[in-house]
Amino acid sequence: MYTAIILVLLALAVYLAFSGIKSNKKGRTTVGIIIGVLTIVFFWSLDFWGEMLWFDNLGYGDRFWVYILAQTVTAVIGAFFSLGVVTLLTYSIPSSKKYQKKITQGIAFIAGALWGYSNWQIMLKFWFQVPMGVSEPVLNKDAGFYLFTLPFLDSIYSLLIILTVISIGAILFTSFLKFDDKGNLNIDFSGFDRYISSKPYTNILITGAFLIFVLAYDKFLSRFHLMFSDLGVVRGPGWTDVNILLPAYDVIIIIMILFGLSLVIKPARKILVKFYIKLKIKNAGSEPVLISSVLITIFVIWFIGLTAIPGLFQWLRVEPNEITFEKPYIENNIKLTRYGFNLQNIEEKEYPAKNVFNKQMVEDNKATFENIRLWDWRALDDVYKQFQEIRLYYEFKDVDIDRYTFNNEYRQVMVSAREMESSNLPKQSQTFVNTRFKYTHGYGITLTTVNDFTPEGLPNLLIKDIPPKSKYPELDVKQPQIYYGELTDSYVIVNSDEPEFDYPSGEQNVNIKYPGKGGIQISNVWRKFLFGWKFDGTKFFFSGYPNPQSRIMFHRQIMDRVRTLAPFLEFDRDPYIVLGKDGKLYWIIDAYTTSRYFPYSEAFNSTERIGYKEGDATRTITTNTAPELNGINYIRNSVKVVVNAFNGATDFYIFDENDPLVKVWDKIFPGLFKKKSQMPPDLVKHVRYPIDFMMVEGLMYAKYHMTDPTVFYNQEDLWIRATEKYYNEVQPVNPYYIMWQLPKTQKAEFVLILPFTPKNRQVSIGWIAGMCDGDNYGRFIAYKFPKEKSVLGPQQVETKIDQDSYLSGQLSLWDQRGSNVIRGNVLAIPVAQTIIYVEPIYLQAETAAYPELRLVAVMHNDNLAYAESFGEALQELYGEAPVKQMEVKEETTPAVKEMSVDEKINQANDAFNNYLKYQGQKEFQKAAGELERLQKILKELSQHSGEKTQKK
Repeated sequence: MYTAIILVLLALAVYLAFSGIKSNKKGRTTVGIIIGVLTIVFFWSLDFWGEMLWFDNLGYGDRFWVYILAQTVTAVIGAFFSLGVVTLLTYSIPSSKKYQKKITQGIAFIAGALWGYSNWQIMLKFWFQVPMGVSEPVLNKDAGFYLFTLPFLDSIYSLLIILTVISIGAILFTSFLKFDDKGNLNIDFSGFDRYISSKPYTNILITGAFLIFVLAYDKFLSRFHLMFSDLGVVRGPGWTDVNILLPAYDVIIIIMILFGLSLVIKPARKILVKFYIKLKIKNAGSEPVLISSVLITIFVIWFIGLTAIPGLFQWLRVEPNEITFEKPYIENNIKLTRYGFNLQNIEEKEYPAKNVFNKQMVEDNKATFENIRLWDWRALDDVYKQFQEIRLYYEFKDVDIDRYTFNNEYRQVMVSAREMESSNLPKQSQTFVNTRFKYTHGYGITLTTVNDFTPEGLPNLLIKDIPPKSKYPELDVKQPQIYYGELTDSYVIVNSDEPEFDYPSGEQNVNIKYPGKGGIQISNVWRKFLFGWKFDGTKFFFSGYPNPQSRIMFHRQIMDRVRTLAPFLEFDRDPYIVLGKDGKLYWIIDAYTTSRYFPYSEAFNSTERIGYKEGDATRTITTNTAPELNGINYIRNSVKVVVNAFNGATDFYIFDENDPLVKVWDKIFPGLFKKKSQMPPDLVKHVRYPIDFMMVEGLMYAKYHMTDPTVFYNQEDLWIRATEKYYNEVQPVNPYYIMWQLPKTQKAEFVLILPFTPKNRQVSIGWIAGMCDGDNYGRFIAYKFPKEKSVLGPQQVETKIDQDSYLSGQLSLWDQRGSNVIRGNVLAIPVAQTIIYVEPIYLQAETAAYPELRLVAVMHNDNLAYAESFGEALQELYGEAPVKQMEVKEETTPAVKEMSVDEKINQANDAFNNYLKYQGQKEFQKAAGELERLQKILKELSQHSGEKTQKK
């Protein structure tokens, strides 16, 4: 329908316009043109109007109009500025070429408008800029100049170059390019002397001079771009930049200005012409040749002054004495890089890594040990999918880590949202009615503690099923519907005449009449027509299900939602769902302000290469960490975004009021951001130190914890992320959340930590922690182990497990009997000034859809313990567990030696059968003893066979 209307209106417009021209009726032609323009504008405005209603419904109408006004004003400024510049530069084009002149002006007008439209953010940040309060030490400019002013000046330069090229092209085209009688374009230099001597064409000198001034302006900006130089050892100006390049720029800028003035000042131009005549340049007096000669001269000076001389100084003077020359500049880079990545306030401490571990430490740190995560998120996700998705149209996207207080305990939990994925419906059920009106929302969450298991090896769910059942009143879900989430990437209509599915109940379905204010009310035919154009067209418009009380919800995917509202922010890739005190569900998303213009700061490289040993071979892991942040050299986690999962209400809260970038955006869009104090207290309790933020900070700190320039230059103490065998593949350790008691405190807090090892070694060197709770939120602490101590790294724990004869044999047997052994994360847990390592090991049968926890390995120093449960493994570690049957060696050996070969074979068969029996009964200690006995018998049989062969 919409396409037909457009085609009819455009056909009418074309008919009226051409018939008016043919019959010489200007009124008809004008009407045709007006109809055509109005048709295009009208249907374009429908999308605009729909978005405006969406912003207004969320309470961000002002934000929408500021955005539109900003783009419009900057486009108009750019258009008229460009028109004025090109008009002046092409003034010399004669009136006989007025059509070419108009076309040139039109091109400039459009180019300027596009420039202004695409640079609205840069222009607004320049206009509303604030000082940073920190300066670079070379030109003594406040860092705010580089974040707000320099990008604007760079964009002006790019526009001036475009306008200069347009102008020069127009002059050359109208002067020397002509169409012949057959319409072919030819270059015509006939009467060249007459052209270049006549007054109208001498204006090409002005355009040439303008180009030289623009290039001089570029070199002026290049002085500031030295703050991002890569010529020296580190990013930012080094000795050659400061002592050779910077003065060279000043000299070359003066020379270029003199050359430009020489083109427009007649006496100076005559001197310039004589100079080029002496160089035997033909036609040196003609404007094109003179301009070309000047540009070539400038490029030669550039090469000598900006490339050859600095390169020679760097090669012959600086590099042979690099640390001596570059030391103060390395200091500058260290200082400002640490500031750019918010490392200047990091708390650096030594962690003693004591060798003592006993039961009293466990008693004194109960909150930590009771919250050690034994559930791997992948394993738990598989369990959730198997037991809690309930229906095929529900799906869990991922599992998030958080903490809640219930039953008077502060516990670390794993939570996942049960979202609607209508594409999982059978194809014949994926109808317009089902996907738009009936299956509109997900339902509820699952929540479990990180370390509790049922006797069957499944998670001990505290929130489960549909409708949600909670074990504790503090975890009651009162509003379980999820209309806005990570998987909700299509629009829906609620409160329609078609019953809306809420949740399944046995063989029946329970329906709902949406009581909220989410979405836009389809209150009249105009809105129905508008949203029909925006979405499903004729099918939507002629559907009888929407009524005046119906509401249309779009931009439901929460990442799309927040990016639509704040496209100038970068968002963390891991939103997480939170159950509020009011029983409602909310999404929390971390947002970052970033820049690539912070002076002297190293750029973040998202490509990470980590070398590790595997036997005698050295292997390399290449990962891409936070790729959306690649190249930034300034970042702050300034904003937390909260999205109501039921009605889509979206709020932006400022968590770093000292960040200049967020201050600027708050000035540009007043009313978009709220203060941290306005965030509901029960949601503040769930804010986290974000993983992507720690990854960026951690990878930068791995290098920039070295603050001594000499140590930094030699890279003597370079850290890398620790590695582990995770899901049977070696990979870098990702940041993980734990409950941890700070030294000299009595209360466990929710903390994000990341361990490091030295380059090319597997021992631990230290770890960093991001605090998440209360007044400690945002504290960034780096703990370094004493250099004289050797502390195990996660990969060494993996090696110890692989080297344990019983455990490695057990894992191998499991792998060979139709099951997959899954190694979970190795968690390094700091506790009582020592380090405990914990690794859960899962077993998944090839025919099973989910893994089960089978063993927990615990390690302290070189002591390894493992058992079916974490508690038993801990007891064994500090010496209170009963002795394993496999550890009995001397009692059985003599008896076995006296047996005959046949008896030994029978005993081996018995041991193997007992092993299988105990495995099936999950009595792992008894099974281990039988396996040990089997190994010894087989070894003796092998020795007996060898002795028999030697006798022969």
